Amino acid sequence: MAEQDFYELLGVDRQASQNDLKKAYRKLAMKYHPDRNQGDAEAEAKFKEVSEAYDILSDEEKRDAYDRFGHAAFQGGGGGGFEGGFGSSFADVFDDLFGEFMGGGRQQRGGNNRGADLRYNMDITLEEAFNGKTSKITIPTTSVCDGCEGTGAEAGSQPSTCATCQGHGKVRAQSGFFTIERTCPNCGGVGRVISNPCKSCSGAGRVEKDKTLSVNIPKGVEDGTRIRLSGEGEAGLRGGPPGDLYIFLSLQPHEVFQRDGAHIYCRVPIAMTTAALGGDIDVPTLDGGRVAVSLPEGTQTGRQFRLRGKGMPHMRGRGQGDMYVQTMVETPVNLSNEQKELLAQFQASLGDGGTSPESEGFFKKAKELWNDITD
Repeated sequence: MAEQDFYELLGVDRQASQNDLKKAYRKLAMKYHPDRNQGDAEAEAKFKEVSEAYDILSDEEKRDAYDRFGHAAFQGGGGGGFEGGFGSSFADVFDDLFGEFMGGGRQQRGGNNRGADLRYNMDITLEEAFNGKTSKITIPTTSVCDGCEGTGAEAGSQPSTCATCQGHGKVRAQSGFFTIERTCPNCGGVGRVISNPCKSCSGAGRVEKDKTLSVNIPKGVEDGTRIRLSGEGEAGLRGGPPGDLYIFLSLQPHEVFQRDGAHIYCRVPIAMTTAALGGDIDVPTLDGGRVAVSLPEGTQTGRQFRLRGKGMPHMRGRGQGDMYVQTMVETPVNLSNEQKELLAQFQASLGDGGTSPESEGFFKKAKELWNDITD
């Protein structure tokens, strides 16, 4: 029976690049891998065929010989073929396969001993976000054990190399003809074992304790801002690297101001007489001061006045946003009889003078609408 062409096996043409060969082989290896097709002899045979094809074509010298002489170049032991095991050309491909079969990519020895990241929620006021602040926080966490300095071994002793994995933190298991690498069950991937564990931390190399930190809150921070303090999370197991601390900021609602990005909004109630006659009002600002705003005659509810540079500092830039003062004309309440009479006289004196253009315009349009309906 004629042997199938290696290029056809991988589904590529003869001008395929090494990258194309790798992609094609990886796809087929994933499809026919024995762990995915347990008990399927046909899939196992196919996996061997595509692996042999990739072993030859991924090596430039072997590929050149195959292009010139075909399968004959490797008959009689001349090819250094596949039967002896996997060549070094498979390493990068199998690293990818291991990652998918084992649930993750390659890990460095001891990488699983990294301390956990921590989260701390902090509430701050709008004034604190405006001015910035330095705050001290206390968090429950784990720190390096002082008794063993993080090694996990009692003073005067040292961890020894794991006999199971020879210090590599990984062990290899044979699955058919395929070798799978797993975390060492004896040392947990650390590569070392402790025969005389530290009494203070029971061999963990870390102990539980509260930690007090100083946190710098920059000016202009927004609600939901995350601050990362590298290495301030939990201590790693047996000398592993520490995790990080993430501080999430939450701005409390303000009684007077509302924030929108770098801009500040302030709704200010004004007396009806001030709105009608005009005048100056004092408006508070976030820096603790106040600004005089001149209202023109006939100021209406909802009118905005812009105060440049009185908003929030830009967190990632220079300058500040603006502050917008929005007026709300307040109707008088709890009037005395005398005040009501004066208002009635004032109303009578207005006549048809057009002193309320918005209401007059509205009711004029409403009257036209009613006439259209009754016609």
